[in-house]
Amino acid sequence: MKKLILLLGFLILLSSCKQEVTYEARDINFDRDVCYVCLMGLTDQRYNAQAINEYGEVHWYDDIGCLAEEMRDTAIWNTWKGNKVKFWIGDVSKGNDPSNWIDAETAYYDYGKHTPMGYGYSAYATKPDVDSVFTFEEVLKRINEGKTMRENFIQEKMLMMKDNPKKMKKLKEKLKKEQKKSDSTSHVGHNH
Repeated sequence: MKKLILLLGFLILLSSCKQEVTYEARDINFDRDVCYVCLMGLTDQRYNAQAINEYGEVHWYDDIGCLAEEMRDTAIWNTWKGNKVKFWIGDVSKGNDPSNWIDAETAYYDYGKHTPMGYGYSAYATKPDVDSVFTFEEVLKRINEGKTMRENFIQEKMLMMKDNPKKMKKLKEKLKKEQKKSDSTSHVGHNH
């Protein structure tokens, strides 16, 4: 009986020590952290993103396009994120500083820069002086519509991998997938 009481006491103590989940941005461990989607090592915080769910779990992304790709599979994404998720992204104007995180949902985005996975969207804490500025939701929608620099990015990679048949096959499949996205949106009257 004593052991049972001690065990119950220990369990009560343990449950009272449960920590509150923090949604603060995490620092990248460049030696270990990889993109959840493309499995590339994180190397350029100016474009990297992270999502933190209600359980304190973190998914890292090499590029905001990788985040959009994960969110596209809504059933799995909704299970992982639970009831709440917080997004952080690097401010491209601040450099590769470990503390360079801004709220991805309130950031301003432009389009056209070379990004790690070729989606072409860069985030800023303050509105950049450019012709077109996009919101987080608009960027995710544009990526899902195929409005990215991804096709060119993949074609450049194909040139570098022309002597590696296995990688070429994978790149050709990715290119077809990106072209299919672009084709499906161009038929609905969207401009690229």
